[in-house]
Amino acid sequence: MTRGGLASLPLLALVLADRPTAGIPAALGAMLAGINDRPGGRRAAIPRIGLPALAGSAGLLLGSMIAATGGGRSLVILPALFGLLGLVAGAISSTGPVASACGTQVLVTVVIGAGMPLPEPGPARALLFLAGASWLLLLRLLLPSPGRTRSVPFRFDGERDAVAAVYEAVARLLDASGGPRARQARAALSAALDQAQDALAGPRLRRYASSAAERRLHARYAAAFPLVEAATALAWAGTPLPARIAEGPRGLATAVRTGGGCGPLPAPARTDAGLAALDDALLRAATVFDRPHGVLPGGRRGRSSAGLFKRAWSAAGREYGLRVALCCATSTVVAQWLHHEHWYWLPATTVFLVKPDLGPLASRVVCRAVGTVGGAALFGALTLLVSGPLQLVAVVALCGALLPVATRHFAVQTSVVTVLVLSLVLLGGEPPAASARVVESLLACATVLLVGHLPLPGRRGHGVRAALDTAVGAAHRYLGHVLRTPEDDAGRGALRRDAYRSLAAARTVIDVSAAELPRVARHSAGSEGVAGAVERLIDTTTACAVQLAHPSAGLPRSHAEMLLAHLTELERAQAVTRGAPAWTGAPRARISG
Repeated sequence: MTRGGLASLPLLALVLADRPTAGIPAALGAMLAGINDRPGGRRAAIPRIGLPALAGSAGLLLGSMIAATGGGRSLVILPALFGLLGLVAGAISSTGPVASACGTQVLVTVVIGAGMPLPEPGPARALLFLAGASWLLLLRLLLPSPGRTRSVPFRFDGERDAVAAVYEAVARLLDASGGPRARQARAALSAALDQAQDALAGPRLRRYASSAAERRLHARYAAAFPLVEAATALAWAGTPLPARIAEGPRGLATAVRTGGGCGPLPAPARTDAGLAALDDALLRAATVFDRPHGVLPGGRRGRSSAGLFKRAWSAAGREYGLRVALCCATSTVVAQWLHHEHWYWLPATTVFLVKPDLGPLASRVVCRAVGTVGGAALFGALTLLVSGPLQLVAVVALCGALLPVATRHFAVQTSVVTVLVLSLVLLGGEPPAASARVVESLLACATVLLVGHLPLPGRRGHGVRAALDTAVGAAHRYLGHVLRTPEDDAGRGALRRDAYRSLAAARTVIDVSAAELPRVARHSAGSEGVAGAVERLIDTTTACAVQLAHPSAGLPRSHAEMLLAHLTELERAQAVTRGAPAWTGAPRARISG
């Protein structure tokens, strides 16, 4: 919230310099960067904020060029351009959250650049937009987080909290073992690992990490993998554990937060393979925590550009890109047909509504409508109290400070953004026309709701099927590696992370699809059964990995039988949803052998 409030300083400086219209692109850049400013490590914030800012700057430049060539009032050329751009940006948006933010900012800023009348030339608008976003990113990198520990450099406070959360999630999973909350605790552990992995995988300014604190943090994160495996196996067994078992991971979480050693560990309880693996993992972690220097960070393998292009132009990417293209083109035609001076509001609203990672389409439409009406009413009341440019800047600063809280609910976020944008419009010397904004937002809602449920050629639900195929493939790779090379701890840990992460992504897509209107939700019927079968297969594979790593015995017959049963269950669930299972044979043959 502090960063969001301070992000309005460039706008204030330009207003004091009697250049209020130049402050509008800077304030828009800071606003969109503030929407992407989420909790986490500083290095992870660079691509999360910086890449969409670059995309938005390019979009603003492109939109200004369209307006300069006279294409901003064409009923044919402009909708065609926006439709083509929407197809490409929508397909790219389907590849991940950062790509989604980039695609959204490109489309929004192209529309604003083509439709918002500002005296500044296109290159100046783009640079001002980039300057506003860069200012917020600079604040993100330089300002320390509240409650940080002095013993650890503040530039690692987000990464340190993410790693500590992994150890705390391990402790909660051990506490929940044998109880009804074990499954939720395992899912929370997977989410904590995802966040830590993202926090530690940010970009580097140097090829090798020269900081001992950074190397030590990476080593402590890697030391959590054996603990995660052992805790998952114990929770899978379903046996309640003594409370003291979770004391070790909690002590390690405290050590990560404070930067100290691990301290005393609970007495070992090596009554079975799972508890023996947990004790071994605690001892290895204690050794790592007591080293003065860590190891060089391994990091997460990046995705190649060819792989991203393949995912963007997959069936799921094409399906979503076509929806975005139709929505952008249709809303632009409607806005141009209305012959309104501020036509850009309608297609810009449409872009935000059709964004894929903000929940089900129907609920987004309702929240957008309610939020716009509430924001316009609030702005109308504020105009009775504010009368000068400095007071409008204060309103913008207040909205910027509220954005981090408002992002928790789309309707609240819409209200805050509506007040902020209407303040900028008034600051630029134009009439705010709040009632017209409400009407155009409602038209955008109707457009997206209609186009979002139009029947398209081919089978729908490609996004759900693609996510499930990825999760099933990751689960089988993990199982095959465990059966083939159980001694490879590093490879097994990476594949286990990939399997659980793919499963979590698939469940998110399934939940969003299931919450849509019945016409859309029916395309994901049976998907939850496949996801449940994949989850049970991964959990059982983890339990088998612990057994195979134990020197006293191989794979118990009961574990092998459960693996075969889960493989059969998965094949049947896949047959229900797509007519035939996508994976058969190889893992089953290794288990039987």
